[in-house]
Amino acid sequence: MKKEIHPKEYRAVVFKDMSNDYAFLTKSTVATKDTIVWEDGKEYPLVKLEISNTSHPFFTGKMKLVDTAGRVDKFRSKYAKHFEKKA
Repeated sequence: MKKEIHPKEYRAVVFKDMSNDYAFLTKSTVATKDTIVWEDGKEYPLVKLEISNTSHPFFTGKMKLVDTAGRVDKFRSKYAKHFEKKA
């Protein structure tokens, strides 16, 4: 392996799935401005996730549409004229 290409500033970070409030603590080098108080009472940097293994259809076995930002509606309104022309 090449020397000195890997980051050295690993720290404890909380990753939180915003669709179901599942959170886990792990080490990471990701930069974030948000923080959260974890179960141990300490404050850690927070990374907000839209989807994780607890909400992804592949891992849950449930086919559900996760639309946290209204992307489906934006897509439909953007391309509504295109679909009307075909019909």
